[in-house]
Amino acid sequence: MGASEETPGDGDMKKEDGAVYLRKKITLVRAISLTIGTIIGSGIFISPKGVLKNSGNVGLSLIIWVLCGVLSMCGALSYADLGTSIKKSGGHYIYLLETLGPVPAFLRLWAEFVMIRPANIAVVCLAFGRYLIEPLFVPCNAPDIAVKLISSLGIVMIIALNCWSVTWSANLQMAFTALKFVAIALIIIPGMMALTDGHTENFQDAFDTTSLALDKIPLAFYSGMFAYGGWFYITFVTEEIVNPERNIPITVVVSLIIVTVCYLLTNVSYYTILTANDVLTSQAVAMSFAERTLKQASPLISILVAMSCFGALNGGIFASSRMLFAASREGQWPPLFAMIHIRRHTPLPALLLMMPLVFLMIGIGDLYGLLNFYSFSRWLFMGLCTIGLIIHQRKYPDLPRPFKVPLLIPVVFSTMCLFIVALSLYSDPVNTGIGCLITLSGLPMYYLTIHRQRLPEGWRHAFNRLTMKLQVVMEVIPQEKKTY
Repeated sequence: MGASEETPGDGDMKKEDGAVYLRKKITLVRAISLTIGTIIGSGIFISPKGVLKNSGNVGLSLIIWVLCGVLSMCGALSYADLGTSIKKSGGHYIYLLETLGPVPAFLRLWAEFVMIRPANIAVVCLAFGRYLIEPLFVPCNAPDIAVKLISSLGIVMIIALNCWSVTWSANLQMAFTALKFVAIALIIIPGMMALTDGHTENFQDAFDTTSLALDKIPLAFYSGMFAYGGWFYITFVTEEIVNPERNIPITVVVSLIIVTVCYLLTNVSYYTILTANDVLTSQAVAMSFAERTLKQASPLISILVAMSCFGALNGGIFASSRMLFAASREGQWPPLFAMIHIRRHTPLPALLLMMPLVFLMIGIGDLYGLLNFYSFSRWLFMGLCTIGLIIHQRKYPDLPRPFKVPLLIPVVFSTMCLFIVALSLYSDPVNTGIGCLITLSGLPMYYLTIHRQRLPEGWRHAFNRLTMKLQVVMEVIPQEKKTY
């Protein structure tokens, strides 16, 4: 959803001529709103601490924020090439399936729903919970148990909303997108005013190397790229975009330019008001900033940030359900997850599947550990997607490509992704190693899925009966019309 994948709005899954299928409801304005809304979530309000901690100084951290924007643009342009030549929804999964084959695609799917998506949602949920209740405990930090409880309630509300109505989620998402810009404006404006008044003391030793640790730079990129995460969500809903050949490229370019400028100005504002030590010791950077600038009105920024997180969750959950929906349609996931509710017109089974592991990740609760934990697989497969684009361009030179990027762009993006992933194994071997092992655990599941016809007949019948019973209980049916 973000500004919302959900923005398809007006019942993007509804009956027409007796068929249930995904409707083309995402116009250019909705696509831009969707993309910006999913990118700007919790990242800019929590990642500055992670970027600064691992970059070692203020100057390098600002450079990393800009480089993350440039790197995201390279990835987004590469995905725009794939999205305009491969017309299926499903994002990463579909592109890997079409370019590198079923095994990488399944491993991406496995990593997405066992690790990447639950951890990502948990990170944003924890930020939502902390910012929502932090004002109640000032000057102390909010208890972790309270943050986790509020975070869990938030995710239940969002999944229930997505299960209930696409249109309600879409309309609510538009409001959340507007609130994101209000929150960012309340940070940028006071910071720029202070900077123009001559408050530059926090930038005097911006490139001090005393805390610089080159082996931690990949982790700084992880935190920065987390804040930019969401530019790819538009490709999860390709089948629902009006004129995707034109609108996907325009959407990613416009969205990332706006977001990169906003992020840079926001970080400059943070460092104008807060010292590097203030940022590193803060549990909620935006809240610490607001306490210095907005004084008695500081709880307002906390609530706005919480709503921004809520909106990003809304978008991410919607988009992820579409990847699972696409994988089930391709036969690499149980068929139940390619079904939608007959009255609510929502992918109910795909949405419900995410809840248990999200609760587990929230229980773990180490926000920055979770970032490193899932970032390994996330960026590994993004790099593989753009490698797939290079192979696809060479393998199908005559395939119509409404938007073709120069070869240099996917090469740069792939190289940077794989370089960061490789160094992260050295920088944080525990979390990244666990992420690698969990990804590889998908191999036996892949062969079990592919060769499920070899399972004992009794098992297959039991599985089919269970699917039918769940289908009746959930009131879901397969999509009835091809949309690609």
